[in-house]
Amino acid sequence: MSGESFNQIRVSKSALRHNYRLLKKRIGAEVRLLAMVKADAYGHGMEEAAIAFSQAGCSDFGVAEVGEGVRLRNSGIQSNIFVFLGFVHSDVPLFFKHDLVPVIYNIESAQALSVEAVKRNTIISVHVKVDCGMTRLGLMVDTLDDFISELATLPGIKMEGMASHFPKADERESPHTSEQFRVFKRLGTGGLIKHTANSGGILYFPETCCDMVRAGIALYGYYPDGLTGVEFEKDELLRPAMEFNTQVLQVKTVPANVGVSYGHTCITKTESRIAVLPVGYEDGLSRRLSNKGEVLIHGKRAKILGRICMNLCMVDVTNIKKVKAGDPVTILGSQGNDTISGDEIAGWMDSISYEVLCLFGNNNERKCI
Repeated sequence: MSGESFNQIRVSKSALRHNYRLLKKRIGAEVRLLAMVKADAYGHGMEEAAIAFSQAGCSDFGVAEVGEGVRLRNSGIQSNIFVFLGFVHSDVPLFFKHDLVPVIYNIESAQALSVEAVKRNTIISVHVKVDCGMTRLGLMVDTLDDFISELATLPGIKMEGMASHFPKADERESPHTSEQFRVFKRLGTGGLIKHTANSGGILYFPETCCDMVRAGIALYGYYPDGLTGVEFEKDELLRPAMEFNTQVLQVKTVPANVGVSYGHTCITKTESRIAVLPVGYEDGLSRRLSNKGEVLIHGKRAKILGRICMNLCMVDVTNIKKVKAGDPVTILGSQGNDTISGDEIAGWMDSISYEVLCLFGNNNERKCI
């Protein structure tokens, strides 16, 4: 198709389905597996990823904001959709119109839902978020009993579940996750759907899986502790679902002692062949990768030279023969016998794979194949 960008993200539906089934096998048939598809499914495309997970058997989905939930419902997803970030009161009718499950953490939200439920002569189920050690959204543990008592007085509201979140489940040896889980287990009453395990909980602390788990990064093929998780895995590996490819725009030969890109932060030491690529920080290639990152051309590694520009960057192809304009370039994924993973890129950026995937997937044309 004409007019396509040089830069293309490809997402493998089969890898998404593989990851879902692998995690489901880990937790067992009795535990529900909620797929987190917020942030446009970590850059993989919310609607497309949700459909792939549905095909693998998923019936619970998680988003951050109400608008995401509406989009997901309008895409044809008929399963449970949980909204985790809260909402403004003007959006309350959307929960009823689109059959969304609110996760609440203050009484004002519950009251607003109650008023709308009474108006519609119906009952809405809610899940209550508790802060057991994340120090993020959620009721403090010592206020939970009073909250539940007050919630019980509101007409049209049913407390269906209770959630918390682990801040250190990617640290296998840390005692914090087990300590936090002991607190969470004591909370609430019988009959609630309880969920606190994230990807790290599922993979490294299986005893925390409760009635439901919420998988995020693992569904997209990455371990929460990065390359360590790959090295420690004894069973079948998760499969990264995203690839990022571009192409060479121009190749030029320059002499020694020539500055490359803005600020001349790179000076050639010898005569060098430089390939110019049509990808920059607007496309999610962070400036933190300047003079650090690498790409694959002809199956070999080419280092980024100089500062990454808005839509362009330069790489060193001095030792890669016959590189020419139009040659394919892999930024994320495999080419030949080599692979550049989101974890490796994250290491160059001093970040995590989550950020890499969101940057790439949400800033480029994307195809789900």
